[in-house]
Amino acid sequence: MASQAETAPLRLRERLAYGLGDMASNFYLGFFGLFLLYYYTDVFGLAPAAVGTMLLVTKIVDAISDPAMGLIADRTESRWGKYRPYLLLGAIPYALLGYALVLGPELSDTGKLIYAYVTYTAVMLAFTAINVPYSALLAVISPVAEERTKATTWRFILASLGTLSVAAFATPLKNWLGGGDEVLGFRLTMLVFAVASVVLFWTTFAFTRERIRPPRHSSRVRDDFRALVRNTSWLVLVVSGVLIVIGLVSRFASIVFYVKYYMQDDGATIFLIFDRTAVFTSLGLVGQLVGALITPFLAARFDKHHVVLAANLVHVALLLVCYVIPPGEFWLVTAVHALGILTFGVTITLLFSMYTDCAEYGEWRTGKRTSGLIVSASMFSLKFGSAVGGALPGFILAGFGFVANEVQSSTALQGIRIMFSLLPAVFFLLGAVAMLWYRIDRKTLKRIETELHVRRHPGMDDASPRTEPA
Repeated sequence: MASQAETAPLRLRERLAYGLGDMASNFYLGFFGLFLLYYYTDVFGLAPAAVGTMLLVTKIVDAISDPAMGLIADRTESRWGKYRPYLLLGAIPYALLGYALVLGPELSDTGKLIYAYVTYTAVMLAFTAINVPYSALLAVISPVAEERTKATTWRFILASLGTLSVAAFATPLKNWLGGGDEVLGFRLTMLVFAVASVVLFWTTFAFTRERIRPPRHSSRVRDDFRALVRNTSWLVLVVSGVLIVIGLVSRFASIVFYVKYYMQDDGATIFLIFDRTAVFTSLGLVGQLVGALITPFLAARFDKHHVVLAANLVHVALLLVCYVIPPGEFWLVTAVHALGILTFGVTITLLFSMYTDCAEYGEWRTGKRTSGLIVSASMFSLKFGSAVGGALPGFILAGFGFVANEVQSSTALQGIRIMFSLLPAVFFLLGAVAMLWYRIDRKTLKRIETELHVRRHPGMDDASPRTEPA
């Protein structure tokens, strides 16, 4: 039988330590989602369409690197486990490459674009190397689905705080450290977040454990992929995750443009050291934090995929309300935005918990545990969704005649309104619809948990994989 220590509730210290890893991740993802398009266009001087193309083209690398990292992590054997070593070894390269992204060297237009391609691709590879194992760690941190959901909740509470830190402090730090030089300000601000990321990843490494120790992975790569694509619920998560992240990032990438140009904000502070952009994004992310906090309550009472579907539909309705709010109503649009991001907090917390449920389901059906490969899809959905979500506003800006740092035409302002509200609404709606095909409900998950508990420990009769259809 499993030891009581293996199935015991996770201590608060470990749940907190696990969550700190995603806080570190979101120092970068939050910056990319909120400021990267603005940095590339208004600071580094690249054309919006060129940035959009770059964000999309570089995802070709991720389509290969994400599953490859999952396969590597699943086959790793070390005294620290399969997944934790990458938190220790990958933190410093991750930090250095993030800093390099915003160095802003003086180059020709072509040189700047090449520099953007190289540094963005490199930092995304570093993100893969550390975050695929980090996400896979959740699948082996406990054999109990409820405990994994609790760990996921802390993950997204702290992820929200990470993005909130970027939203609240990136522009004040940039202004203070740069002294009016935006390139220097962004460079030093990223250095602060880079150093903090190293400390947090090492904390996650030090205070988490891998309780599920699968046998040495010996199956062929093609067999792992064959088992994966037969997992219908996993496919649904991939599709829904990509769509939802596109919706969120297209919204976040539009905030600076919406506040600066549509609301005609002059960048003045309105509360302490915070300007309207910082207040708007920060209060939205407080909403995400509240969403993560209420997720365990919802997950304990309803099937996860039903909650995700409902949360996305509510978010769509709130985005449509945002579209008709006039530009002078800053506090009203901020409140509606915060409510929308609250629903996203519920959605993203459940999605990542559901990936580990798919890993359990896959082992139950096939006898093979491929947690790294399965959760690599979560990283790909984040990165591909972030890239598309960041690229689409760039194309809309170009298509509607946007000119950086100028008074915008009515056509350009309409494009900003579309990319801020209507574009995200379409993707959140599609993400909700995809959930109709998800198949792992609470009853099925409880059965999987019970039967895997028997199968993983000697002396039990039922050790054969299941053959039920996906």
